[in-house]
Amino acid sequence: MVKLHPHARERLFERGVSETEVAETVEEGESFPAKYGRMGFRRNFSFNGVWREKYFATKQIEVYAVKDGDDWVVITIIARYF
Repeated sequence: MVKLHPHARERLFERGVSETEVAETVEEGESFPAKYGRMGFRRNFSFNGVWREKYFATKQIEVYAVKDGDDWVVITIIARYF
């Protein structure tokens, strides 16, 4: 299960990311080791839309999380549009 830390939840709207996209990134994305014992996850999504008055074809979501038992607790979320 994927859980969101309050900091990550606050960032969803301002970065244009949904909870579903975060869960899919953790569950199906590329994983890589990150600083402070965290794990990073990255996944590209087809976007084909406008973000901050510019058109982008792809949205890349990067998630940093820590393991808590069987769950992943998402600490922060980064979104890149290209």
